[in-house]
Amino acid sequence: MNAVIFQVRPEADTFYSSELEPWSRFLTGEQGKKPEPEWDPMRFMIEECHRRAMEFHAWINPYRVKNKLDDELASTHIYNRHPEWFVVYGDQLFFDPALPESREHICRVVGDIVRRYDIDAIHMDDYFYPYPIKGQDFPDNESFIRYGENFTDKGDWRRNNVNLLIEKVHKTIREIKPWVKFGISPFAIYRNATTDPLGSRTGSLQNYDDLYADVLLWLREGWVDYNIPQLYWEIGHPRADYKELVEWWARHAEERPLFIGQSVENSVRNVDPNNPAFSQLGCKMMLQRSFPEIGGSCQWSAFTLLADTAGYRERLKREYHKYPALPPVFTFIDNQAPGKVRKLTALWVNGEYMLQWHEPKYKSEMDRAVQYVVYRFTSNEKIDLDDPLNIVSIVCDNFYRLPYKDGETEYRYVVTALDRLHNESAPMMSLVKL
Repeated sequence: MNAVIFQVRPEADTFYSSELEPWSRFLTGEQGKKPEPEWDPMRFMIEECHRRAMEFHAWINPYRVKNKLDDELASTHIYNRHPEWFVVYGDQLFFDPALPESREHICRVVGDIVRRYDIDAIHMDDYFYPYPIKGQDFPDNESFIRYGENFTDKGDWRRNNVNLLIEKVHKTIREIKPWVKFGISPFAIYRNATTDPLGSRTGSLQNYDDLYADVLLWLREGWVDYNIPQLYWEIGHPRADYKELVEWWARHAEERPLFIGQSVENSVRNVDPNNPAFSQLGCKMMLQRSFPEIGGSCQWSAFTLLADTAGYRERLKREYHKYPALPPVFTFIDNQAPGKVRKLTALWVNGEYMLQWHEPKYKSEMDRAVQYVVYRFTSNEKIDLDDPLNIVSIVCDNFYRLPYKDGETEYRYVVTALDRLHNESAPMMSLVKL
């Protein structure tokens, strides 16, 4: 595991200290109520992730304000200052995606997070225009009259509203901290082939037509930096087959990092069609690994993963993630590797044998080393930095505790530096007797 995606803004309220939006009711039970004693959960999570050489991705929901209309909003909520920015759909309240004021506020929130917190990414999931309610159209006729003069089709206009937000969020992030990524985890189906020959052989809800999310456009335009489609169904599903969707997204990665969103519960609940004695965990992992366009998995949810539902987590560790994994590289943002570590040496410190080094020199934040990879080889092994079997640790400190035994066996330790976008430096080596 090398990244955590945590929702920090579920209903235009926050899991972090903010002057723009109130504390979340999901944190304290009452929107606007501070944690007692007061602390900053997002700052804590960022620090704990980075201490473990993991990334922290701040997940926000852009438009949703109330899951139920009878939920009480804090007096400081933006709705109470600008109710004209919002619309009711079903039993929920949303920012109107058509309004420039909605986009401005959302991007102000994004900019505030990026500016004040050492996050690694801003993340959005599948909630753009809300999931459709049968027999009810989203109530935006007045906005269409006001802002839709260049469109004859309301669907195209709605998609453009979301496109404008996605582009603006991307630009906001890049202007503040160009190393911070912008990722999405959209609904699994872009379009059905019955609607568009480009689409997948599926028969369910569609991003493009129902949520007005033109994910492929965002990827092609470079507005998002990674994609994690939520492929939460099983292999063999009659209307949304996991295998069909993995193959479809691999064909449409659009030269951006692609990871597969996995449902832990679904994978353990359904059996391997070729080996009914096993769940679908194994066949799903092998299928996605057969495509070079796919760089890994994102497990939903963390609760079910940590609970080791049906042995899922232990099997992942035992069979599919046995070795440390380097985080994916984002060379389209930056492809310059940091410098080598300096003064690599082994020495005794307070009764412990330590491998220590100095961080590389750097001229800009993009070039600063934030993690280090420690490899180990026996004296007669070929040095191969491409084999994860040789990684003993990925650390954020400039030291590594050596497993000293008796000083009789010689090893070669190699240390490389990773910058914020995981470009890897040239190696430095030290001979050590353990």
